[in-house]
Amino acid sequence: MRALTLVFDLDGTLVHTAPDLMATLNMILAREGAAPLPLEQANALIGGGARVLLERGFAANGRTIDEGHMAELYRDFLDHYAEHLAEHSRPYDGVEAALARFQAEGHVLAVCTNKVTWHSRKLVEELGLAGSFKAVCGGDAFAWRKPDARHLTMTIAEAGGDPARAVMVGDSITDVSAARNAGIPVICVDFGYTDVPARELGADAVVSHFSELDHTIRAIAARFGA
Repeated sequence: MRALTLVFDLDGTLVHTAPDLMATLNMILAREGAAPLPLEQANALIGGGARVLLERGFAANGRTIDEGHMAELYRDFLDHYAEHLAEHSRPYDGVEAALARFQAEGHVLAVCTNKVTWHSRKLVEELGLAGSFKAVCGGDAFAWRKPDARHLTMTIAEAGGDPARAVMVGDSITDVSAARNAGIPVICVDFGYTDVPARELGADAVVSHFSELDHTIRAIAARFGA
């Protein structure tokens, strides 16, 4: 198989980040007199970046926050999370081995996430994954973010890859929509953060473990003569 560009979402795809994200959210909620939310609600809250997570967290408490105060809370969230982002977050089973295999086969690897870029790069660094990726592009890396196709295609360009020979791997409708908008095949994991079952998101394939990715990517790559 000729080299491909493999682009991964981060939260809920490569790394189980919900414990640290929810802990930071609950810190902010408690400070504002709102009720904490259980980890089990993470699937319905995570996926749009920190600002969206905050908005959803307050909405779950039946509250809306004015724009000025939300900007302040967002800055506080980013600062607190930066100091705690790898306390309990861990790569999903099989991630390190799969990334090593893909690198050995000559594929270009990148991360395209709506998490802010400096959090994303710090997280993969602290978890020992940074050396796997040619580019890590968060939701603030460009003027557009997923599901806009340009976030994905510009991440591929940043990694030195080719959108015509790329595959997206994600966990949510945001990832599937970004890939569809870019005309790029997409694989979903079924263990990530989505309130809609992965098999209902319209991906080209769904996997339950990173050990399944190799043959799934080969099957998809065969469609464009890889």
